[in-house]
Amino acid sequence: MQRTLRTLLVVACTTGAAFSSLAVAAEEHSPSPASTKPLAGLRVLVSNDDSMRAAKTSHADGLGLYEIRKALCDAGADVVVMAPWQVQSGKGTAVTNGGTLTLARRTQLPVGYENDCAGTRSGSPVYGICLSSGPCAADSPSATPSDTVKFALRTGLAAKAGWKNGPDLVVTGINSGPNISAQVNDSGTVGAAIAAIDQGVPAIALSSSGDASQTRFPVANYRAHARFAAAFVSGLRARNLFTDRFALKVDYPDVSDGRRAKAPAWTSVGHGQVVWHAYEAKSSADSDSYDITLGLCPGRPGGPGTGAVRGAGSTALLGRGRISGAPITADRTYGVRTDGGRELRRIEQYVVRHAPRS
Repeated sequence: MQRTLRTLLVVACTTGAAFSSLAVAAEEHSPSPASTKPLAGLRVLVSNDDSMRAAKTSHADGLGLYEIRKALCDAGADVVVMAPWQVQSGKGTAVTNGGTLTLARRTQLPVGYENDCAGTRSGSPVYGICLSSGPCAADSPSATPSDTVKFALRTGLAAKAGWKNGPDLVVTGINSGPNISAQVNDSGTVGAAIAAIDQGVPAIALSSSGDASQTRFPVANYRAHARFAAAFVSGLRARNLFTDRFALKVDYPDVSDGRRAKAPAWTSVGHGQVVWHAYEAKSSADSDSYDITLGLCPGRPGGPGTGAVRGAGSTALLGRGRISGAPITADRTYGVRTDGGRELRRIEQYVVRHAPRS
């Protein structure tokens, strides 16, 4: 795919990093006939809006990214990660219009994930991307989720992984917390997937529920979702259902108490509010400053949230414990008639009838 750069991106690489992936050979990436791995030869860019740090005990800063990276590699995919340097939750489709993007390659991966993706053709590097004219520092501002995907597709993957044509798929997530209802408009996970289809690359946005409080995000949820997602992508690939006409949003319920996720449901985004933003004055003495607070809507008439919409992802996910799948387009024109109807129907049938069960 030919892409025209309309702006110059200046990339300063972290000093001392070894980029052996530049020696990647020819672009052949079809699966070997003898391979038993369903994603053999598939090249996948992974990004998110939670960063690549995975340092918080709440698991809200990118641990899900390492679980989906492992699951995809285990299924045979070649995975490269280019993700925000800092947590960028709620950034939606925001982009940065000036400055310098700098890559920082992570050489020491989180404990337990050090040997994942060993032996892939690219070496499956993990990069964080900051806004800096020098090496990324702990407090460097971050590229947005959309920045990371656009940069990767237009420049980064060719420069750092030798992928001059590709990837075959963009996977964003696994996000800490569900992306459903009106908050989908705020989601950096979904925004990054939209950035991919804008560039003509198929994309899937993955989000997992937290525990009952939605403030802690158990590894069990990420791991179950990652296993499901790798099998889900394998089924799409086997049926030739990758498409750039729309992105797929797949949300996974809380299974940390040992319950199994129920069968996938084909849903709409809906417009009910599940997460509520409130703005509270800091004090009576300071009438110009307001704290931003987040909370779950109580789901009752008259409450700040508008509740779940029937047939929407929130109803299936939170109300019934089902895996939720919905198609997302970049065109927000009300009543627009879209093409790709046949693909849409085929993918809906796959989700409802043939997608893997947890």
